[in-house]
Amino acid sequence: MREVPEVPELTQGQPGRGPAGRMPFQVVEVTGPSMVPTLHHGDWLLVQYGAPVRPGDVVILRHPFQQDLLVVKRAAERRRGGWWVLADNSFAGGDSTDYGVVPEEFVLARVRARYRPLKKDQRSVLGVVAWAVSALRPVSAARSVSRRLRAR
Repeated sequence: MREVPEVPELTQGQPGRGPAGRMPFQVVEVTGPSMVPTLHHGDWLLVQYGAPVRPGDVVILRHPFQQDLLVVKRAAERRRGGWWVLADNSFAGGDSTDYGVVPEEFVLARVRARYRPLKKDQRSVLGVVAWAVSALRPVSAARSVSRRLRAR
């Protein structure tokens, strides 16, 4: 995952800003397949830093072993010591099944919306209509993670 370059980084100490002096809302780009089918490589996310997290929310967090790496996962449940996070794509790995509970302070932001950019093969009228219907969606806790946890 990477920040979209047009969004400026802000300095610390400004009122109304999130952690590390960031604006409370920011746009980031998804890289990789770990959140398919919810999120795809190239999707843009509107994230809110410092927002309260509930089980089922899609969140941005620091990787527990590579803290300069930001990842997007689903907060499955709160456990002693932090959050148990899961990838929606169980074949991709790279979640709490690999690295355990993520400390609370590593969970940085909650994903509020997903924007799927128009692809080159969607330039037909039908393609543009299909894109317009699905391009901007709120990302919510609607997907049940409890079903997935019971299946493990």
